[in-house]
Amino acid sequence: MDRFDAMRLFVRVVERRSFTQAAHDMDVPRSTCTKVIHDLEERLGARLLQRTTRVVRPTLDGEAYYRRCLGILDDVEDADGVFRNAMPKGLLRVEVQGTIARHFLMPALPGFFERYPDIELSISESERWVDLVQEGVDCALRYGQLRDSDLVARQVGVLERLTVATPEYLARFGTPLRIDDLDGHRVVGLRSISSGHITPMEFDQQGEARIVSLPCILSVTGTESYLAGIRLGLGMAQVPRFHIEGELRSGALMQILADTPPPSAPVSLLYSRTRQLSPRVRVFLDWAAREFALRLAADAD
Repeated sequence: MDRFDAMRLFVRVVERRSFTQAAHDMDVPRSTCTKVIHDLEERLGARLLQRTTRVVRPTLDGEAYYRRCLGILDDVEDADGVFRNAMPKGLLRVEVQGTIARHFLMPALPGFFERYPDIELSISESERWVDLVQEGVDCALRYGQLRDSDLVARQVGVLERLTVATPEYLARFGTPLRIDDLDGHRVVGLRSISSGHITPMEFDQQGEARIVSLPCILSVTGTESYLAGIRLGLGMAQVPRFHIEGELRSGALMQILADTPPPSAPVSLLYSRTRQLSPRVRVFLDWAAREFALRLAADAD
């Protein structure tokens, strides 16, 4: 294994916090991974990693060497691409919120692969907050307001949200005409995986946010179950328009409190600020931003 490959393997061990996972990612035996890192430490005369039974962490020297390796490897990849006029290639790991990706990105993927045939795309669906570097993810697609983090966020769209309920629900509980009419109503609860809290309803009332918490007989953590509960008439909910466009047209769901809608929510692509963008990540970000713009424009027509 040459010096650059050893650097790549070391970077992957640091990011994955595991010799086994790094060896799997790089398609080498674990014994090879262990020997390469040992030889690297011997050559540099420094201990780069702290090994325990549970996790592998970089030492201070290892952290410094890791950051230098990132810059060197990214420069090499960019230089090779420029002089060979090469197309981006390699494995691209993307973490997404599934319903958004299925609506905005998946229909256009054949065109992406036709343009970039040497990129292999690995998509994972999750509602949780992912540590991109430690879990070996190149970028993530997220909906809603973002928590503070060291990640770079590139906003690719803003989704209109509506307050809706089924006609059967409204026939039973009444149709609220104002926010103050919500007493006695209930929601389908969207529960945070991290905190366990139910997301309250939020309304834009003359430019000011008004928060309302209502009881629920069903709470879920997943988007598909949340939408199913709404369609079954188990409560009111606030959702992006694209999720329910068909039900609105058919009358299966009805918009309520249209004069005080929930605030729109951004869709963002996130990536680590500690890593220079590789060509494959850069072209994916640009492609995804274009697809969101095109799809949002089409949905508005």
